[in-house]
Amino acid sequence: MLEHDSISNPTHSKTTGLPRKRFYRARAHSNPLSDSHFPVPISPAQFDCISHFPKFFPPYESSGSKKIEFADIGCGFGGLLISLATLFPETLMIGMELRDKVTEYVKERILALRASNPGRYENVSVVRTNSMKYIPNYFEKAQLSKMFFLFPDPHFKEKNHRRRVISPHLLDEYAYVLKVGGIIYTITDVEELGVWMKGCLDDHTLFEPLSEEELAADPVVKLLSTATEEGQKVARNEGQTYQAVYRRIASSHPC
Repeated sequence: MLEHDSISNPTHSKTTGLPRKRFYRARAHSNPLSDSHFPVPISPAQFDCISHFPKFFPPYESSGSKKIEFADIGCGFGGLLISLATLFPETLMIGMELRDKVTEYVKERILALRASNPGRYENVSVVRTNSMKYIPNYFEKAQLSKMFFLFPDPHFKEKNHRRRVISPHLLDEYAYVLKVGGIIYTITDVEELGVWMKGCLDDHTLFEPLSEEELAADPVVKLLSTATEEGQKVARNEGQTYQAVYRRIASSHPC
């Protein structure tokens, strides 16, 4: 739920009104298999979209037909979400982040942008949760049209590969919440992880890679390496990135 404190906040810039990252720094990654304490909806119907996107749900309507379509998994400081919010102003999107301080930063960033840009950024929000455990609690079958996995934790040790956010069994869950034709976007600066993610997607029967022509025509692809803090750091260091962008396809064996 997004609520703004109207009292002057020393953690925010006096000139821009935006939160300052140094007050919200946290470890680069968290253990996704550990238990953290935060509320989780029992089912997608129990997720409170109204408090996250109040301008899209008038007060006289107890519910609305509009649903979240984009999910940024491990959204970090929200750079991609902020870029997508203006590119797709009528599309509801949410960032899912496990680290509490980082989630709080993104929440404050969105609220500050809403306050300084009336009518804009109302379609974007953030929730603290463990997406590796609770994706089905937030999204219905075939609800999403885009999912993003930008610069995820590589979990280098083989014993920790089960913690990777792209894996064969998790792709089953992502295929469930993605509609046919929906796109999954991944990027990393770790070659081994890039090979792993592409391999998992190649081996899954419900995903196919986008063609070079489709990648070139998709405006979102350009944001993968430029919109996030991690991507900008890689670019400054003239590092290489590895993308895997795949489409959800229909099952060849319908029930």
